[in-house]
Amino acid sequence: MSLTSALTQQLSRRPQRLALLEQIAVQGSITRAAKAAGLSYKAAWDAIDELNNLAERPLVERTVGGKGGGGARLSAEGERILALYKRLESLQARLLECAESEHDLELLGRLMLRTSARNQLSGRVLDIVAQGRNDLVNVELSGGGRIQAQITHDSTEKLELVPGQAVVALIKAGWLRLQSISATPDEQVNQLQGRVEEILEAEDGPCEVRIGLPSGQTLCALVKGERLARLDLKVGEPVRAQFAPGQVLLGTAL
Repeated sequence: MSLTSALTQQLSRRPQRLALLEQIAVQGSITRAAKAAGLSYKAAWDAIDELNNLAERPLVERTVGGKGGGGARLSAEGERILALYKRLESLQARLLECAESEHDLELLGRLMLRTSARNQLSGRVLDIVAQGRNDLVNVELSGGGRIQAQITHDSTEKLELVPGQAVVALIKAGWLRLQSISATPDEQVNQLQGRVEEILEAEDGPCEVRIGLPSGQTLCALVKGERLARLDLKVGEPVRAQFAPGQVLLGTAL
């Protein structure tokens, strides 16, 4: 199943995201596009991050901190996906008309579950290495970078994973451990390096750190205030995100 299928499922389940893409093309501003699409500014950024992460190439190109909250425009890939989805809308309507009952539609809704994982990175399976009852799945992320996921062999068979297959890697924001580039990395875990895009501090809980990867994908990490202070991170500075293979969940498009 292609990554385009995963994107169209995201857009069909969350029509505000389609509206956001349409408004970005018209408004050229994340703030104005979010308002027109009925989303908060933060929700718009989260949506853009998720869609860019699922795409093989970013759908939205942006500049942080510009007039009106940051400029934005659709990339060539974003324009292509938007046009594709509009063509698929009419086909989707015809398919839904073929459902025999409301129960059929409810079943489809249960099958296409949402996830609470903030980080959803698209990629393809490179190879699968057996480790007893578990498998170590090597995944190449879209745009570059590699990570490993440790899952049970039963899960590998259930997902029907094979080399070359498109997958989405799910990583909870709280599972990421940030580290300065100068620190010695733990070679036993996954390493992704990027630059700090934004730090959202909170007094009553963990702070949120957005990290832009070289591929154009974005990671979101939740960091306790005291650790954030020790790291002394600044927007624009490089940072390393670490997480264990066992903390990577894999999904495939339905």
